[in-house]
Amino acid sequence: MWMLPPPEIATEVFTEMPTELRRTGRDTAWAAANKGAPLDSFLEGPAFDAEGNLWCTDIPHGRVFRIDPSGTWTQVAEYDGEPNGLKFAPDGHIWLADYRNGIMRLDRDSGQVTPVLERRRAERFRGPNDLIFARNGDLYFTDQGQTGMHDPTGRVYRLGADGQLDCLISNGPSPNGLILDAEEKFLYVAMTRSNEVWRMPLLPEGGTTKVQVFARFFGGNSGPDGMALDRDGNVAVAHAGLGCIFQVDKLGQPRRIVRSCRGLTTTNLAYGGPDMDRMFITDSSTGTILCAQMDVAADPLPFR
Repeated sequence: MWMLPPPEIATEVFTEMPTELRRTGRDTAWAAANKGAPLDSFLEGPAFDAEGNLWCTDIPHGRVFRIDPSGTWTQVAEYDGEPNGLKFAPDGHIWLADYRNGIMRLDRDSGQVTPVLERRRAERFRGPNDLIFARNGDLYFTDQGQTGMHDPTGRVYRLGADGQLDCLISNGPSPNGLILDAEEKFLYVAMTRSNEVWRMPLLPEGGTTKVQVFARFFGGNSGPDGMALDRDGNVAVAHAGLGCIFQVDKLGQPRRIVRSCRGLTTTNLAYGGPDMDRMFITDSSTGTILCAQMDVAADPLPFR
């Protein structure tokens, strides 16, 4: 698949977490389990609001930040949790996939974080990672935990706008980022530990069938993480171990590589800018937001 590498796109630093916001020397349970050492931050969950502010999370220290278009950071929330994915809901609130607590909601004005969904049938989730809303208000999210090739039991859920919770798959080797195609007929899910992206057809009556591998990647240490879609249906996949974004077309064929100018832990991305043609990337190993000029823009997201 990658015998002939596609053209590369360079990145530059948009902004870096200020020194005063870094939690140097503070050990946390999440960092110990997932990285084996204390971390001053671990950025994830980039998403833009209507005013052009970029929001992101800091998993080990339970924080949510807002970064204005000039690159200035504001801490909006800090709570007893491990927030990863972040998305805007139809009602304007921010929802979080919290590895420790489940699905949470953030009031962006007050900074208050409250639980939405903590359990399924009285059982705690394994560790939610990312989430995305459909236009009708349905929420899809991944429950990754510590699953992998040794234990391919990660789950993908749909929380319907009516409150019905359905498990779509329960055999994922580390389900991570996820996106919907433009028509919302397919759900794409990054499987980090198998270095793949799966495509899940969404049936009109609910559920899925004929789930297949859409794209395969390579490299040790980690794998596909967050994803984003442009207006041509090209899928950008952040690889959290190789320091790059792999972009494949709607058929899964290699198209572009966006190369980090900083670290190797490129965890997630979002399209933004006045023309929606700038890619913004969380480089978690350095606490940096990178950006790149893309040749195809994304459509504005329905919820900001």
